[in-house]
Amino acid sequence: MSSDRLLQLLQMQEESPADTFVLYALAKEYEGLSDDAEALHYYQQIFDYDPNYVGAFYHLAKLYERQDAFLEAVSTYEKGIAVAKEVGDQHALAELQSAKLNLEMEL
Repeated sequence: MSSDRLLQLLQMQEESPADTFVLYALAKEYEGLSDDAEALHYYQQIFDYDPNYVGAFYHLAKLYERQDAFLEAVSTYEKGIAVAKEVGDQHALAELQSAKLNLEMEL
């Protein structure tokens, strides 16, 4: 991961703190740097600004799975499933349901 890219994203976030796309990009960038705490921080910020940001639920749940925080992962999938149904995002709904089922089968 490029520190230049991280600096660029942080500058963009400073200029537009409520830009959920930038927050998402920062969360993914920190995941790539294996900084789960910072990634979690940015995922939480996304939901502060937009609780219906469907694309973040899957990735946040996967982050919880990597941390062996399985209850949080299942809960995140469930919230994402509810939001995907509410906003009519069938692709995200199927992806979240599948990931939740796979996790539950592993537990």
